[in-house]
Amino acid sequence: MIVTVSQAADIILKGGILAIPTETVYGLAADAFNVLAVKKTFEAKGRPADNPLIVHISNLKQMHLLCDDTPEIADLITTSFWPGPLTIVLNKKQTVPDVVTGGLHSVAIRMPDHPTALELIEQTGPLTAPSANKSGRPSATRPEHITSDFGKSMPILEGNSPGLGIESTVLDLRSDTPLILRPGSITAELIEEKTGIHVLPYTSKSEGLENSPGTRYTHYRPAANVQIIDHIPTHIEGNIYYIIHSSTDSAPLPNVYNYLGDFDKLAQDLYDHFRQADHLGYSQIMLEELPDDKKKPIISALRDRISRASS
Repeated sequence: MIVTVSQAADIILKGGILAIPTETVYGLAADAFNVLAVKKTFEAKGRPADNPLIVHISNLKQMHLLCDDTPEIADLITTSFWPGPLTIVLNKKQTVPDVVTGGLHSVAIRMPDHPTALELIEQTGPLTAPSANKSGRPSATRPEHITSDFGKSMPILEGNSPGLGIESTVLDLRSDTPLILRPGSITAELIEEKTGIHVLPYTSKSEGLENSPGTRYTHYRPAANVQIIDHIPTHIEGNIYYIIHSSTDSAPLPNVYNYLGDFDKLAQDLYDHFRQADHLGYSQIMLEELPDDKKKPIISALRDRISRASS
C-alpha cells in the first residue's frame, strides 16, 4: 500500500509504523520517542530487543534532542557527510527511550540523503527505521521485498527506491579516535581524506561492535546457501545461482549475473539477488570473491555483507 508524505506523517503521529525509502535500504519507521510504536517495529521484524536502532533526523536541531553534547569532530564529520550514508554513535540523552538503544547509553543517529524521507521527518520529528525486512533476512531495496515480508497491508512511503543498496557506515565518535563499527560506502580513508580526522577502520575483532546496529546477530542471509568462490568455474551448473564480476565471456546464461567490475551496481542489486534466488528455488548461490581495491570504497561493505550472508 503506497502512501503520500502527509498520509505517512499521520500514521507515525498516531503511533503506527510504515516502510520508508532512504538512499541505502528501506527502513521500518516509527516515532523515536513513542515506546509503543518502536516496540511495534521489533515485533513486526522479530528483532531481538537488545539490538539497537538508528534514529533518522532531518536537521541538526533534532540531533540535540537525542544527545546532550557532541565532540567538536562531530560538527566537521556531519557537515562533510550529511545528509548521507553515515551513522554516528554518541552518548544519548536520558529522554531517549531505552527500547531505541537496546539498553545502551549510546544512540546511533543518521540524516538520510533521500528527499521524501527528509520531508517526512520534518513533519514527524526523529524516526527509528531499522531495515524493512524480517530480522536476519536480506534487507529490503524494492517495494516488493517489503510486501513479501510483511504483506500488502504494510504502508510504504512513495518515493524513489534506494540507490546504494547497502546499509550506512556506523562511526563511533565517543572515544579519542573514531572507530568504524559497521562498514558502509563511507570508509575510514574517505573520512580522513575529506576531514583530516584519523579514523580506525572496521575489523571483525574491534571492541565495541555491540554498540552498532546490524552487528550482534545474523543478518542479510537468504534461505539459499551462499558460497564465496575464488574463481569462476569452467563448468556452470544449471541449479546454482552465480554472481560474478571478472568474466569477459558475453554468452548470456539465465543463472549467471556478471557485473564486469561494476561494484556499485552489484551493491545496489545484492539483496535483490538473494531474494530472487530464494524465489526461484535455488538452494545455492555462488559469489565470486571480491578484489582488494581501496579505490572502490563500496567493496569493503559488500565483502562484509556477503561474508555475513555466507557464515
